Amino acid sequence: MVNDSLEREISAYVDHLRVERGLSVNTLAAYGRDLDRYASWLRTHDIHSPQAVTGGTLESYATSLRTPADDQPTLAPASIARMLAAVRGLHRFWAIEHVTPDDLARYVTPPKSTRRLPKALSVDEVQRLLAAAGSDGEASTTSSQLCDVALTELLYGTGARISEVVALDVDDLERALSDHTVGLRLIGKGDKERLVPLGSYARAAVEAWLVRGRPALAARAVRATPALLLNERGGRLSRQSAFNRIRAAAHRAGITAEVSPHSLRHSYATHLLDGGADVRVVQELLGHASVTTTQIYTLVTVDHLRDVYREAHPRARDVEP
Repeated sequence: MVNDSLEREISAYVDHLRVERGLSVNTLAAYGRDLDRYASWLRTHDIHSPQAVTGGTLESYATSLRTPADDQPTLAPASIARMLAAVRGLHRFWAIEHVTPDDLARYVTPPKSTRRLPKALSVDEVQRLLAAAGSDGEASTTSSQLCDVALTELLYGTGARISEVVALDVDDLERALSDHTVGLRLIGKGDKERLVPLGSYARAAVEAWLVRGRPALAARAVRATPALLLNERGGRLSRQSAFNRIRAAAHRAGITAEVSPHSLRHSYATHLLDGGADVRVVQELLGHASVTTTQIYTLVTVDHLRDVYREAHPRARDVEP
């Protein structure tokens, strides 16, 4: 990146996001990519300082994202919205810090995107996935299979993000296993801590992994690690490896829909609401900052609620579905 005032002021904003707002490494990396793209576009238009940006500049940049050149790929509305959100935040920060005299963010209108419902697995599909995680057709269960079962049970049993699960250390689980009243401590976005219950199936899977699986893989490590979940070399399991393991288990289970670790988080929330859990309780369990984020899951359960109503209410059976 060229060493100009544009670079310095964008770096200052990213530092603000890291230090003051405590954004995760992955979120910061996404902001960095989006702002690098914006800075490159500005330089191609001979703009090398924040003060040189105008409302018209921002409108042109937004247009370039919505109608890319012939040699550029078309961006999804969600990607455009994310990129423009990064630019809006940047200009709002510059105005607050008096880098620029005005907040030009008002010239950036994010695209309207359709609300996509999260894809949840059925209870039967989850059970098949959990069974497939611990079996690959071999007669005996390997250490890696025990790890896969612990991974899958933790994801579905706690509703945790994959980044939260792979970041767990052995000590985190030993505390949760020793005290049933405390639960499992998870560190979510913005380093926010929350407690989630650890169910009996997840407890059993983690205990089996710690006793019968982890020691064998830990012995392969060049350097000891406190990580709970390990890869074949004895190091901490990565997000990508966890994704691949979940996808492989879904394939063995015969699940045709696209399955990822986040699918289990969606399923956790949906099944809780189907079972009668209050949406604000689910909000706390998921670590959502706003209940509005959680309420999208209530839309997933509308069909289930309609079915329950038709079965339970004496004057509902003739109502059109």
